[in-house]
Amino acid sequence: MASKDVSHLREGLRTSKQGGYIPATPEEKLHSRALNRKFDLFILPFCVVIFLFNGLDRSNLGNAQTDGFTSDLKLRPEAINTATSLFFTTFVPLQPISVIIGKKVGQSTYIGFITLGWGLLTLSHAWVKTEPQLIAVRLLIGMFEAGFYPTCVSYLSLFYPRFDLAFRIALFYGSYAIAGAFGGLVAYGAFKIDGHLHGWQYLFIIEGTITIGIALVAPFWLAKAPGQSWFLTPEEKVLADRRMVTDSAANEDSRFKLSRRDVVEAIKDWKFWAVLPFNVLSSVAPQGFTIFMPIVIKGLGYSGPTANLMTVPPYVVGAALLLIFAYSSDHFRERTLHILAGLLLVMIGLIMAFCIPLSYPAARYGGIIVLLSGTFIASPITVAWLAGNTPEPGKRAIVLGMNGWGNLGGIIGSELFLARYGPSYIFPLKVTTGLIAVSFVGYAAYYFELKRWNSYKAKKVASMTPEEIEEENTNDVRYADKKWTFVYGV
Repeated sequence: MASKDVSHLREGLRTSKQGGYIPATPEEKLHSRALNRKFDLFILPFCVVIFLFNGLDRSNLGNAQTDGFTSDLKLRPEAINTATSLFFTTFVPLQPISVIIGKKVGQSTYIGFITLGWGLLTLSHAWVKTEPQLIAVRLLIGMFEAGFYPTCVSYLSLFYPRFDLAFRIALFYGSYAIAGAFGGLVAYGAFKIDGHLHGWQYLFIIEGTITIGIALVAPFWLAKAPGQSWFLTPEEKVLADRRMVTDSAANEDSRFKLSRRDVVEAIKDWKFWAVLPFNVLSSVAPQGFTIFMPIVIKGLGYSGPTANLMTVPPYVVGAALLLIFAYSSDHFRERTLHILAGLLLVMIGLIMAFCIPLSYPAARYGGIIVLLSGTFIASPITVAWLAGNTPEPGKRAIVLGMNGWGNLGGIIGSELFLARYGPSYIFPLKVTTGLIAVSFVGYAAYYFELKRWNSYKAKKVASMTPEEIEEENTNDVRYADKKWTFVYGV
């Protein structure tokens, strides 16, 4: 770890202001921005497109339901909920394991492999005949999709310094929001196809085929690491590596290794476990409610194709607000207030959605737009927050993998938005409001806990000599963020 200026370090701990990579000269700043632009052009968009189809493949059951998927196959009304719940039951526990495999195999190669797997399984939905077959396909698709989000977030964190990261993760995560809007448009078009198959079959065929095509290109397009990017000049490769070493304060080769200590330290990381329950609760809306939103909107009196089309505006608003909040979060180097503001929007939208009677569908639809405007904000900013507070890349990969357990919110959502609560869904909306409120309080408490730890570290550093601080920076007695000299970002 590079030596830190003592007074700057003590001030950072006292004010809880986190450092990270800062260009040393105006010229280096220009070169760093140019690097970001290249990564924004060659790495980020490809990841965004994959996650877009990940979102489509995850939410298309809700779209298919509006075109008679369950009635055509004579399935139980709760079949979609059962399949979704089992999907997340498989999906969530496998995420950390999948991240470890990805780190060992090579994240760019692994991303292509798992994308191919869920693309083939999405295509196979078109020929499902029974509920057991549907459940089997969803369990398998959960196995392949489990590692994608945390692996891809960990992969992106190799390329961008911490306070350039939240906006990029928001662009990446925003594709999940756009997937809802795009999925509605694709479904609307698929259901209009006049052919020998059902409209929902065309939906699965279209989405699955495109996903397979993207997966085949991924291993050849995605760079293995910043310094191995095929689109950079030799000088840019050197800067790309050097700035990430500075940002993470890690050894030169630690970005490509995963040690046993990384795994142990990640499992023992208090700050991860302290925020996980509130991340889970905040995810009930994006992971649970959004899957069933076409069905909820259909309950307002809109037809199947129109119900899918009506999902577009809320998702567009949600994606736009997410990008604004994430950019602001990076710019001001602040996480907590941005998350709390997003959760407040979700609660306001939920209250509108269950307080306004079904006889006022336009106003109730307005509540859904407000709900979606805030629902995607907490998760990506939490990811950037954890990434910035976990400087050692190996440990960070595991922490971000375990953070994927936030998708447990999808299991809660699938058990809440049951067909028997339609068409108003008052009970699920009220319960979701309560869960988001608990998350709001939890995130606020987490902020004060991090501040308290920074204060404690500041007292330790205040009693240390510059030589002792340098020794603390360079030895491995305390690991990564456990060092007295590491400032937790808030």
